[in-house]
Amino acid sequence: MNNSTYEIIIMLILAYLLGSIPSGVWIGKLFFRIDIRRHGSGNIGTTNTYRVLGPIAGTIVMIMDISKGVVATLLPTFFGNHTITPLVFGLMAILGHTFSIFDKFKGGKAVAVSAGMLLAYQPVLFIIAISMWLFLIFISSTVSFASIVAFILITIIIFFTHDILLSILASVLTIFIIYRHWENVIRMLHGTENNVSFGLYYWLHKSKK
Repeated sequence: MNNSTYEIIIMLILAYLLGSIPSGVWIGKLFFRIDIRRHGSGNIGTTNTYRVLGPIAGTIVMIMDISKGVVATLLPTFFGNHTITPLVFGLMAILGHTFSIFDKFKGGKAVAVSAGMLLAYQPVLFIIAISMWLFLIFISSTVSFASIVAFILITIIIFFTHDILLSILASVLTIFIIYRHWENVIRMLHGTENNVSFGLYYWLHKSKK
C-alpha cells in the first residue's frame, strides 16, 4: 500500500473514533456524576441530556456531537488527502456515534453528527436544515418529530442540488434516522411521546389544563 492508502485508513479510524466519543455520558459523569444511560430515555444524545441534566449540558452535548461530524468530514482537508469524498469520513463518524466502541457498540441516534457532516460539506444546506428543525420543534414541542421531518425535508431539497452521492447518503440516513426513532414514532402515534417545555404545542396543551 502507498502512503495515500495508509492515510485513508488512518482517517477512517480517526473518524470512527471521533464519532464514538459518548459526549452525553462523559459530560454527565464528569460534571454531574450521573450516567444518563440510566435516566430518562437512556439515550446518550442531546435530547435526553437536556431532559436529565438541563439545557446547558444538553447544548454542550449537541455542540460536541455536531463538532464530531464536522471534524471527521474535514479530515481529508487536514491531511491534504482528497482521494475519496469527505462524506465517507462523515459517515464513519455517524457509525461511531451509533455503534460506539466506548459504549459497548451502542450509541445515539446520529441526528447531531449527521448535521455536523452536512455543516462541513454544505454549510448553506446545514443552515436550512437547522432552521427547519428549530421551527418544527417550536411548532410541535417534540424533538423526535422535528428531527424526522427535518431529515425528510432536507433530503428532498438535496435532490434538487443534483449532488448524487449526497442525495443517496441523505436518503439512507433518513431511513436510518426513522428506524432509530421508531419507538418515538410509536409513542407519537399513541400520544405519549415526551415533549419539551416550550413551543406552540406545549403552550396550547398547557392552557387547556
